[in-house]
Amino acid sequence: MTVQTASLKVPAVAQPYLSVNNVEVIYDHVILVLKGVSLEVPEGKIVALLGANGAGKSTTLKSISTLLHGERGEITKGSVEFRGERVDHLTPNELVKRGMVQVMEGRHCFGHLTVEENLLTGAYTRDISRSELKESLERVYHYFPRLKTRRESLAGYTSGGEQQMTAIGRALMAKPTMILLDEPSMGLAPQIVEEIFEIVRDLNVREKVSFLLAEQNTMVALRYADLGYILENGRVVMEGEARELSANEDVKEFYLGLSTAGRKSFRDVKHYRRRKRWLA
Repeated sequence: MTVQTASLKVPAVAQPYLSVNNVEVIYDHVILVLKGVSLEVPEGKIVALLGANGAGKSTTLKSISTLLHGERGEITKGSVEFRGERVDHLTPNELVKRGMVQVMEGRHCFGHLTVEENLLTGAYTRDISRSELKESLERVYHYFPRLKTRRESLAGYTSGGEQQMTAIGRALMAKPTMILLDEPSMGLAPQIVEEIFEIVRDLNVREKVSFLLAEQNTMVALRYADLGYILENGRVVMEGEARELSANEDVKEFYLGLSTAGRKSFRDVKHYRRRKRWLA
């Protein structure tokens, strides 16, 4: 008598598009900034990296984009993987060619170049024809119509919002599949912030670009993100779906200035009248 055993099929676990694994970063060989940060960005998602100024958000992005060396920083533990391959040993140029681009905090446009010349610099890693370059420019102008009207203006004389759009548009010229976006709302009027985040969502939905964005404006970031991580003193203290984090009482009180009693003053939030559960 033959006994047949049924084979169980184990569902395949989707590999994260970007994976940061227990990363520790030290500056100048002595200053410990990141203390075992781990996070994941699924393909086609927007992930928000949240926290106060100095929490380690920008350092986390630079550790992913391999820009730490220019600031005398280095990854001393952990690893970064992109599309299943370890990439923390690559140069920023090599990483851009693989599809990952960082938009730096503060916009960093070339002020002496026109808006269009700034955009063209973003395509330097691509070996493309003149017609393909023109097509890429029109693609950027489709998402940022304001830049088309300002394309002959010197970038240094455009508004803060236009400079931020130029910086994101320049990143798009590299045809990335992932963009690391550092503090896109910094110094911008609320209506411009909303406009930029709407464009980020459009790029995510229509172009399938994945985003990891570092942002202090927690309320806006969680409204547009799929997932979120909260950093504090170089550590991830909370993570989850954006909707869950928005509804979390700790997040409301310490990062949104809200509590069950309603909106709190900055003085109340600053002095943490309610102790953070993750510090207990």
